[in-house]
Amino acid sequence: MSLTENQILGWSRICVLLLGMGWAAWMDHKERRVKNEHWLVWVKPALFLWALDLMNQGADWTIYLTASAAVAYASGAVIGRPTFSDFRAGSRMDQVVVVWYLASLCGLIFGAIQYQAINPIDVLIGNETGLGALWWSTFAVIPLILLIDLAWRVRMLHGGADAKALMWVALLIPNWSTMPLSLTSATNDALFALPPAFSLLMWGGISFLFIPFILLFTNLSRGHIRSLSDLMLAWHASRMPLLEVAERHVWLLTTLVEKPDGSMEVYHRKRAPRKTPSDEQLAVALAELKAAQVEEVWVSQKLPLLVFLFPAIIPMVLLGDPMALLMPILGIE
Repeated sequence: MSLTENQILGWSRICVLLLGMGWAAWMDHKERRVKNEHWLVWVKPALFLWALDLMNQGADWTIYLTASAAVAYASGAVIGRPTFSDFRAGSRMDQVVVVWYLASLCGLIFGAIQYQAINPIDVLIGNETGLGALWWSTFAVIPLILLIDLAWRVRMLHGGADAKALMWVALLIPNWSTMPLSLTSATNDALFALPPAFSLLMWGGISFLFIPFILLFTNLSRGHIRSLSDLMLAWHASRMPLLEVAERHVWLLTTLVEKPDGSMEVYHRKRAPRKTPSDEQLAVALAELKAAQVEEVWVSQKLPLLVFLFPAIIPMVLLGDPMALLMPILGIE
C-alpha cells in the first residue's frame, strides 16, 4: 500500500515530534533546562517539512513569506529580537535578521492585500479552498505563537522551555491537514478544532490528572502512609531520605515549628512554597532537620511540563483534538 504525499509529511512530522520532544523532555527532567541550541537544531526539520507541505499545495511567494513571519516572531524567544540600534551598530547577524524581518513583513502585507476578499470564517468551516485558504491557515500560526509568547510573559507558562516547545510544535504541525489520525475522524469532521500545539497542551494537562493516583499507589506500596496526616500528603507528595533532598529536584514540605512550651515539633506543610527557596535557605532547613534527628521527610516533586507533553503526543496522534471529541458528547456540534 503506497503512501500519499500528505501521509508521508504527516508521519515525518510525527517522527520529528517524538524525537525532538522526547530529547527535550529528557533534558528538562534531568537538568531542568533545555538549551536554545536544541531548538535551533530541531527547527530545521520542522521548517523543511513545512516548506515541503507548502510546495505540495502550490503556495505562492506571499504564503512562504507569511510562514517566514511566523518563524521570525518565534525566533525572538531563542535568539532575541534585534532593534534598529543593533542594525546601525554594524552587527552582521543583527543586520541579516532585520532584513529577514522586513522581507517577511512585506510578504505578510502583500498576502493580506491579495487575499483580503477571502472570509476567514469560510476557511475555518471548510467552505473555502485554494491559495486564499492556504494563506489564512498559514497566517493563523502567527497569533498562535503570539498567544504562547504572551502566556509565557505573564507566567501562565512558567518555563521558557515549555513556551519554546509549544512554538516549535506550532511550526512543525501548523494544522491538522497532514496528520494521519488513526482512531477517529472527529478532528477532521469538527466544525472547529484547536491547533495541534494547543491540543498537545490539553492532552498534557489531562495527563496531570493521573498524578494523584500514581503517587497514592506508590506511597501505599512503599508503606509510606502511617497515619491520617500521611494520607493527606500521599496524593501529591512522597517520602524521601533527608540526605537525598539536596540532590533532587523537589520542594521540601517537612519543617520544624516551635510549640507553646518552646520545644520544636516536626510539621509537614500541605502545599509546596509559592516561591522556591534558595540553595542557602534549603541548606539551613536541612541542617535544622538533621540536628533534630529527622531521617525522612515529605517532598513535592518539581515536575516539568515537557515530561507530560511528550507522552501526550500519543493520544494527540491517535485521537486528534480533545475538544473535537468532547464537544459532541456535550451536544455541541
